[in-house]
Amino acid sequence: MEKENIAVGLDIGTTKIVAMIGKKNEYGKLEILGVGKSKSLGVARGVVNNITQTIQSIQQAIQEAENNSGYKIKDVVVGIAGQHIRSIQHTDYISRNNPEEVIGGNDIQLLIDQVNKLAMLPGEEIIHVLPQEFKIDGQSEIKEPIGMYGGRLESSFHVVVGQASSIRNVGRCIQSSGIELSGLTLEPLASADAVLSQEEKEAGVALIDIGGGTTDLAIFKDGIIRHTAVIPFGGNVITDDIKEGCSIIEKQAELLKVKFGSAWPGENRDNEIVSIPGLRGREPKEISLKNLSKIIHARVVEIVDQVFTEVKAYGHEDPRKKLIAGIVLTGGGAQLKHIKQLVEYITGMDTRIGYPNEHLAGNSDEEISSPLYATAVGLVMKSIENKTQSAVRMDAVEQPKAPTYRSTVVQAPVQEVYENVEKEVDHNAHEKQNSTVNRIQKNFFDRYVDKIKDFLDNAE
Repeated sequence: MEKENIAVGLDIGTTKIVAMIGKKNEYGKLEILGVGKSKSLGVARGVVNNITQTIQSIQQAIQEAENNSGYKIKDVVVGIAGQHIRSIQHTDYISRNNPEEVIGGNDIQLLIDQVNKLAMLPGEEIIHVLPQEFKIDGQSEIKEPIGMYGGRLESSFHVVVGQASSIRNVGRCIQSSGIELSGLTLEPLASADAVLSQEEKEAGVALIDIGGGTTDLAIFKDGIIRHTAVIPFGGNVITDDIKEGCSIIEKQAELLKVKFGSAWPGENRDNEIVSIPGLRGREPKEISLKNLSKIIHARVVEIVDQVFTEVKAYGHEDPRKKLIAGIVLTGGGAQLKHIKQLVEYITGMDTRIGYPNEHLAGNSDEEISSPLYATAVGLVMKSIENKTQSAVRMDAVEQPKAPTYRSTVVQAPVQEVYENVEKEVDHNAHEKQNSTVNRIQKNFFDRYVDKIKDFLDNAE
């Protein structure tokens, strides 16, 4: 009987932290076993700015997910976002010694290693190296070069770069929460896995993930990632504007936005008014819904304009780069009333709201199918790709003694676990060959996560 592959994703957002435990059912769909959600303290615009508060929030989300599922979490795949993220296009090549030999995985790895040596700005590190298209001896538009002959192997790459300190701070929070880091992925890529279909990626689509602190963009064309960007504005700035514009506290502003907010001011009549209780016995405050919509509209237009500037920078007006599938909105901000119509009006592109329910099992909770959980679902899907046992049943955990969980004692067993996992992944690789892109990403992430672990161990 095949071992149960339990996967765990951890979405560290600006407003919420979500821990999600899941597995694939017999139909290949994602079955969610447990979800833990906590208010995110210590994170601003996708970047950790208070280690202690972030650790507490992570532990709270992890514990809730464990209690809901009956599984003990060992390791997680974490999403990376924040205003420090940027992406560049890069082309590189290698000359092969023997063109009469077929191109293998080693040749592609050599090319990847070459890209990893790119000189970055001080304090920056490469997070993702995503191959786009290969070229062999001048023959272009090759998606799978393995098995072909050639002397010069060339490829265009989408390289995602971020601040090393920000990434290590996330690693520190994970480790201090008593769990291991099994993988890192850019949040818009995780969201894209959860809500986009392969047909949309082929036709050309822009995914806009409107979170609390950031708005993430991922553009796909011909099934390949073409452009990514992180804009340092999200739902929180809308809440702040309502708070200032209506002279109310943040909690009331958030409730107003969620319950009565609209991105289209023309929808509300002048006489539509909502009354908010006053503080400490003060008179209730009356707020016009038309004014509320005007405040929201102004900020949403600014966010959409910034995203659309990035879409233009990709070059969507070029007929060859046209995004036929238009725009997909996801994240908590996508639940704002009439935002779909506003985005269509500003960009002139077809727009839909992206729900992660396509990959979820039919009996999934309706709340999990919300755009709010798109990134978390995508991270669980990434964790499943790792083929690691990220969580074990609580009854199987009771036997070990408590000291085995201390970082000083756990070093040797953890290494054995990783060696076993690597053997298992190698075994699976022989049975079912992955595509070049997946294999490259896996190798790269294994090494990158190891690098973070080494750094954290040395720091101690």
